[in-house]
Amino acid sequence: MLHADSHTPDTLDLAAIRARHTLLLLGLLWNRDLARVDIARELGLSRSAISSIVTELISVGLVNEVGTRGTGGVGRRATLLNLNTRAAALLAIDLGASHARVDALDLHCRTLASRTVPHDISRGPQPTYALLKDLTRQVLADAQLHAAQVALVGVGVPGPVDHDTGRVVQPPNMPGWDGENVRAALQDALNLEVLVDNDANLGALAEARFGAHRGIQDLIYVKVATGIGAGVLLGGRLHRGTRGGAGEIGHISINEQGPVGRSGNPGSLESYAAAQVIENHARSLRLQGHPTDLPDPITIEDLLTHAAHDPLARAVWEEAGHHLGVAISTTLNLFNPAAVIIGGRLAQAGDVLLRAIRVSAQSRTMRINADRTRIDLGTLGQDAGVMGAGAMMLDS
Repeated sequence: MLHADSHTPDTLDLAAIRARHTLLLLGLLWNRDLARVDIARELGLSRSAISSIVTELISVGLVNEVGTRGTGGVGRRATLLNLNTRAAALLAIDLGASHARVDALDLHCRTLASRTVPHDISRGPQPTYALLKDLTRQVLADAQLHAAQVALVGVGVPGPVDHDTGRVVQPPNMPGWDGENVRAALQDALNLEVLVDNDANLGALAEARFGAHRGIQDLIYVKVATGIGAGVLLGGRLHRGTRGGAGEIGHISINEQGPVGRSGNPGSLESYAAAQVIENHARSLRLQGHPTDLPDPITIEDLLTHAAHDPLARAVWEEAGHHLGVAISTTLNLFNPAAVIIGGRLAQAGDVLLRAIRVSAQSRTMRINADRTRIDLGTLGQDAGVMGAGAMMLDS
């Protein structure tokens, strides 16, 4: 016989069930305004159960009543409910190898205020935290928000993150950060709850929720910038692996006899197609007499701006696209996604890069894994990082 205070794994946790129903209800209202009867039908719950949850949400300001809708028959009109997207704010931090950005978002991940500054990630954790604390103060002031109104902080970093702890693990493009617990440090600095993930993972979440391929369940986002990483979405869920290191496509060896990249792996993708490598290769081609109208010395910005017109720039991006396609073909054969999205700063090279990736990847991929897969450029541009951080916070 069980005593009243006994607890077993089979005991129904009514509070947890109600919390789950509340989250499902808010998820429906995130997409569109609905009446109580619509929500009851969608969730398979009684109208009284829905009304109880709605009353509670209205009392705390998360949901508003916003007019009525005809029922289409005899009877009273249905009152529509609307998610109050200003009931709380989210703070999104996009930390790159050479920049720091902080946005205040509403609950639809629309930017209320934003600050971006150049920042060298190799300066180390403490100067970075101080900068982010200052940017946060400025953004909250710009958005006329108080820290108490911020529900969560979401952070994207350009390196592998142990998702359970928020600790950065051996990041090739973040010298001085190995073992740094970004989550704990920023929670102390900002006095707010913090979530941390790899920037490519956040790019995948952003494109799946807000991009041109929204709603796709199997998607791979490849971020090509100072480093190269991938976010892998399988069955609608981000695949992080055992610790959070899944998707490190930049450190796949595409030529075991090739040059050594930042990770120390010979012939890694980053040793052929990362930003600094491409810039150095372009300068080498110029010295070899390759025709070009680009200024001297050539910069990555020059190559991006003139990708479609300058013969040297075009050659460099076609070669980089070929190498990216070789690595991407491996992901196609492993995961058979519906879409591969190319993002990051180097995606600004546009169609020249994209065509080369497609030709290279599709020629190396089994037909069953290539026929229904699209390879496209991302549509969110520089906003992918903050929108992905917003998506991560909503999903949490």
